[in-house]
Amino acid sequence: MQRKLMAWGALLAMLGVGVGAFGAHLLKPVISEEYMKVYETGVQYHLVHALGIILIALAVGQWGESTRLRWAGRLLIAGTILFSGSLYVLSISGIKVLGAITPIGGVCFIAGWLCLALEAFSRSKKAS
Repeated sequence: MQRKLMAWGALLAMLGVGVGAFGAHLLKPVISEEYMKVYETGVQYHLVHALGIILIALAVGQWGESTRLRWAGRLLIAGTILFSGSLYVLSISGIKVLGAITPIGGVCFIAGWLCLALEAFSRSKKAS
């Protein structure tokens, strides 16, 4: 589980850098300033949550595998795809209905971070 999460986090971080560079160098002259801000928000959340997945992988190494950590990783991966992915497609295509997918990704982010927090709290109880 730790190796898979680390690989997912690293690949998503790599992809986030690539997508960010694509936006900065190729999209900026093509799309409106409003859509560029939407795109940049997608990149920001993409990169932050890629690092979050790497953090979860490190937690697995420290604490061992658990259902909550597995779900935390899955939810951050799903959130990145749904949240950032929908913002990328929205900003490039202009199809506003795709914005309805974005909050689902946001809920995945929140749930993933909650799973990590609950695992951390449960571990501190075991240590005391």
